[in-house]
Amino acid sequence: MMRALYSGVSGLKVHQTKMDVIGNNISNVNTVGFKSSNVTFADVLYQTSSNATGPNAETGRAGQNAMQIGLGAGVSSIMTTIETVGGSQRTDNPFDLMIEGDGFFVVNNGSGNYFTRAGSFTVDANGTLCNASGYAVMGWQVDPENPTQTVADTVSALQIMSPENQYSEPEATEAIHFAGNIDSADTSFDSETGKLTSFSFYDNLGRSYTANLRLTQVEDTDGTQIENQYVVSVVDVLDSNGDSILVTFDEDGEAVETGVNVSFGGVEFEIETDGKDYTVASDDQLILTFDAATGKFKSIGSADDVDDDAEEGEFNSVDFVVSLDAVEENPFAEAIDVDFSKLTMYAKSGSTKIEPTKGNLEGLYTGRSAGTMKGVTVDSLGMIYGVYDNGTSKLLGQIVVATFANPSGLESVGGSLFSTTQNSGEFDGIGEAISASGGEFKTGVLEMSNVDLSTEFTNMITTQRGFQANSRIITTSDTLLEELINLKR
Repeated sequence: MMRALYSGVSGLKVHQTKMDVIGNNISNVNTVGFKSSNVTFADVLYQTSSNATGPNAETGRAGQNAMQIGLGAGVSSIMTTIETVGGSQRTDNPFDLMIEGDGFFVVNNGSGNYFTRAGSFTVDANGTLCNASGYAVMGWQVDPENPTQTVADTVSALQIMSPENQYSEPEATEAIHFAGNIDSADTSFDSETGKLTSFSFYDNLGRSYTANLRLTQVEDTDGTQIENQYVVSVVDVLDSNGDSILVTFDEDGEAVETGVNVSFGGVEFEIETDGKDYTVASDDQLILTFDAATGKFKSIGSADDVDDDAEEGEFNSVDFVVSLDAVEENPFAEAIDVDFSKLTMYAKSGSTKIEPTKGNLEGLYTGRSAGTMKGVTVDSLGMIYGVYDNGTSKLLGQIVVATFANPSGLESVGGSLFSTTQNSGEFDGIGEAISASGGEFKTGVLEMSNVDLSTEFTNMITTQRGFQANSRIITTSDTLLEELINLKR
């Protein structure tokens, strides 16, 4: 009788525990990255009133099973359903990430690493990527030898918006190519100014300049123009404010040379000042030549350099060089390769159109000013890129994941965080790229709780009935005891 009472008490206790777990699951139905738990029961402690015996051939007696009386139930396990993925919630926040596949984000509070599936992140005052509780998101840093890759090393905090990442380095222009058509019937070539064109470029400091050029037809010894040859001359080089960098003006407004030298295709251009006026001229000529029969480009170079027997492509481009006198660190240190090979000389309507493009013919764009960060993006591999207003992007780091042999063995520590235990497996301190296990990150999406309300409500009903049934054991046992006591009147 007393055993039944205590069995009922144990049944009440285990169902209470199960109800506690159900309540915690339901209360976290909308918690980002929450993993629900399940409770399992097991019978415990049997009192054996008669041991089992085997059959005896000599006496002819059959075997007899043991007689045991159970003493109730206990909680066998409370398992966290780690591997069940929660629903997706779109947020469009670039710092909200969802793991598709195995693994956990690695976060650190300054004393140790923790693990989570909740990818709701932000950036603190130091530019460090962190969660709402101030735990820094850990990952791999950019390889100093190759800024397009990260180094798979011990994880560290991702300070993606550090002061050095707020700006993108400028890049000097290294190549320019011209495309378009020159029409020999264009009357612009008959004027003194000729046909004007220009190209823009950047120096090593990211300052923008414009080189103004003039195209005029080459004159023969008798003064007649040669239709398939054009002289390319430098008219001026202007800064971003439209002021010439070749001259400056004194208090009286007279032009004074600045010491800036210009060379184009080996032709040295000199600045000649005359009071408030100045001109750019050269004793040599840079000649652009087309095939008179086909109108296709033939060569570009100084009159002394171009050889009629030159191999194809040998004189497709020339160097444009700007230098400063008496300056050790020349901001115009790199020569700009200017390619004219895509120009043609087809007669159309007397109109010439020449368009310069930064970069070479293979599509490599070069030259840009210093950039200021205007945004951050995270791709599906966890690569974090800074986006800058000069059109560039820069790798800032990589978010990695931690995987475990037994993720259900992780210990919940609150805040949707887990820590390792002896039964989960250890974190190696390095982690792995999410692609290593075939997964990926979804940006602008959060993994929500994996709680299934229909399952929880069903479990709640069965738990309630189980609790009621165990309470009836106690009340019925009490009634039996009461009858026993009433035997003595």
